[in-house]
Amino acid sequence: MSTMRLTAAIAAALLALGMGSCGGDDDSDGGGDGGTSADKLSGKIAVLLPDSKSSDRWETADRRFFEQGFKEAGLSKDDYIISNAEGDPATQRNQAEQAITSGAKVILLVNLDPGSGAAIIDDAKSQGVKMIDYDRLTVGGNADYYVSGDATEAGRLQAEGLIEDLEGKDSPRIAILYGAPTDSFATDLKKGNTEILKSKGKSIDVAAEQAVPNWDGQKALTIYEQMLQASDEDFDGTLAANDTLANATIAARKSRELAVVPTSGLDATVEALQHILAGEQSFTVYFSIKEQATKAAKLAVQLARGEDPTGLNAKVDNENGKVPTILLKPLTIRKDNIGDTVIADDFASWDDVCVGAYERYCPENR
Repeated sequence: MSTMRLTAAIAAALLALGMGSCGGDDDSDGGGDGGTSADKLSGKIAVLLPDSKSSDRWETADRRFFEQGFKEAGLSKDDYIISNAEGDPATQRNQAEQAITSGAKVILLVNLDPGSGAAIIDDAKSQGVKMIDYDRLTVGGNADYYVSGDATEAGRLQAEGLIEDLEGKDSPRIAILYGAPTDSFATDLKKGNTEILKSKGKSIDVAAEQAVPNWDGQKALTIYEQMLQASDEDFDGTLAANDTLANATIAARKSRELAVVPTSGLDATVEALQHILAGEQSFTVYFSIKEQATKAAKLAVQLARGEDPTGLNAKVDNENGKVPTILLKPLTIRKDNIGDTVIADDFASWDDVCVGAYERYCPENR
């Protein structure tokens, strides 16, 4: 019998005798129960990240906070695997298979598209692996759990923020860049955008709108350039689904020497914070990635230890059933609350933001 199987057998015996640690604690951000060691895991935990291109958060934030969460739960680096598919569904499928071969019993998946994500989930579950959709819901899939921010509410905040910034303008014209059409998170963002624009932005003229494949910044730049070229008048504002797309529109406007216009975003990337401080981007919408990754890590550890999961606060329809979910609330980030939110969360630091030409926009006492 392998060491891992022997350990699992001993743990099962202890649980049967009532000597094991079972049940969950409250919904605090801790990674475990403070007294349970990693040797009671049923197997490894794997995290499958999507890419580095759609947003730098996956490597700079999510990976880091997962590692912290696992460490706080008492896990060693041998107990978990974190991989990045760099935008390739076939690579992600191989990473999932390799993780299972290496002993993974719980997988957190950020799918690249619903089809490939559903295939990964079905294959893993057929081998007894618990599956958690992380950040992106796999529509039509069979994930056991889902951990994410409330994307529809984030979309509402984006539209509300832009409407606020355009107040006083007569029938302002806006351009909209939606996120990847294959991403359920982008679909929910659009749902929130549309809801607010229909109810509160009736005077706003949506002059141009288009989805950006794979959240690709270069494609967003091309699309926005084409929007500007095709328009007889400039836009008064831009509703961008995330900061990568917002940055592309800012670059396009700078290259044409056009005036700065209110622009939304999502993710609170360092680049977006710099743009906000400089007045080049009005705001971004932010979920505490630290909280999200920490709660997801905790859920994964609970499942790997055979404990009842805690912190579930919603059920989300993935078109194949209602998935037990941990859903986080978004925040609007403007110049005046960067320090109290993004910086306080250790998502970014003033040292990251206050470099080069942006140094002069930063607070003196930081």
